[in-house]
Amino acid sequence: MLKGKKILVGVTGSIAAYKAAFLVRLLVKEEAEVKVVITNAAKEFITPLTLSTLSKNPVYSEFTDGDQGEWNNHVDLGLWADAMLIAPASANTIGKMANGLCDNLLLATYLSARCPVFFAPAMDLDMYQHPSVLANMKRLETFGNIIIEAAFGELASGLVGTGRMAEPETLVDTLSAHFSGSTKALAGKKVMITAGPTYEAIDPVRFIGNYSSGKMGYELALAAANAGAEVNLISGPTHLSIDHNGVNKVSVKSGQEMFDACEAVYENTDISIFAAAVADYAPIQAANEKIKKTGDQMTVELAKTIDIAKTLGAKKGTNQFNVGFALETNNELENAKGKIESKNFNLIVLNSLQDKGAGFGHDTNKISIIDKSNNIEHFELKTKKEVAKDIINAIIAKV
Repeated sequence: MLKGKKILVGVTGSIAAYKAAFLVRLLVKEEAEVKVVITNAAKEFITPLTLSTLSKNPVYSEFTDGDQGEWNNHVDLGLWADAMLIAPASANTIGKMANGLCDNLLLATYLSARCPVFFAPAMDLDMYQHPSVLANMKRLETFGNIIIEAAFGELASGLVGTGRMAEPETLVDTLSAHFSGSTKALAGKKVMITAGPTYEAIDPVRFIGNYSSGKMGYELALAAANAGAEVNLISGPTHLSIDHNGVNKVSVKSGQEMFDACEAVYENTDISIFAAAVADYAPIQAANEKIKKTGDQMTVELAKTIDIAKTLGAKKGTNQFNVGFALETNNELENAKGKIESKNFNLIVLNSLQDKGAGFGHDTNKISIIDKSNNIEHFELKTKKEVAKDIINAIIAKV
């Protein structure tokens, strides 16, 4: 969605300025044309040379350049852009933007911009919650500027709270959603997503599980949150983390724990996406202590785990929308279509272990989406981030 778009990035004096390098690189990778305006304070954290190299364009910081006194026309810069993104936006710059102050090239360009302006705050948690800063941010929103909320996490001060600049991937996704016209298509919707494997205990140190990484579910959570949804991510054991104010992560281990967490929110959920790879069987009785090796063989008696999607699907209300996943090795379409009926899905996402680069552990996936009327849409191999967007867009088209 960003191919050919002209993105003007403003970088201000915050420790998060180092992330501007990643942001510019991602924008260029999306084939956007990028120009950067940087304040003098930001140069303490990242060099113009770095941003110029990554953007393939000069970086602007002063009204004039060099001994020749060449003028950097802030009006032309403001008119050039399809979107302006100020990231990081410090409390100082936000205050000046809100009150029409203009003492550097970035602010002059902002005041001249006729395009949508996005800003991503970055500051310590006490600054972020200060009434004056909150009032300035609200005022910018009344101007039509779009805030990309700061995230919760560890801050440069060592404190933990809200104030971290949104990650570059989130910023790029927000711009992409804006240009696709689906910025807040799921605003007001509550979405539940399951992700990752489950671990079914044999004893305190051993378990039955699978190779699911959770990557698909986490990307779906980000895509749904970026579309404006309030997301409950019910995650089995995984090394992944998620950094988005719109996502509430609940960590579980076993299939029963995952079911309990899902059941607690399902009744008030509009859209449920069952992306987790829940273990099909679990030991009937888990040992309280580590089982010692006493022979060449060991027998563990197993019983079926609860089918979370099917159990909750039986309770689905008329206004609820359920999406399932089918990972198959044979008879893919027939098995997937059967699950639509048996588990009361509105859509099912099929991926096959026969497809190279698809399935567990990969950063890519190749899917087909099937609806209740057996309409099938096939997709090429893509990154899981792109696949997540395709799935969310398919849901948006139906709800």
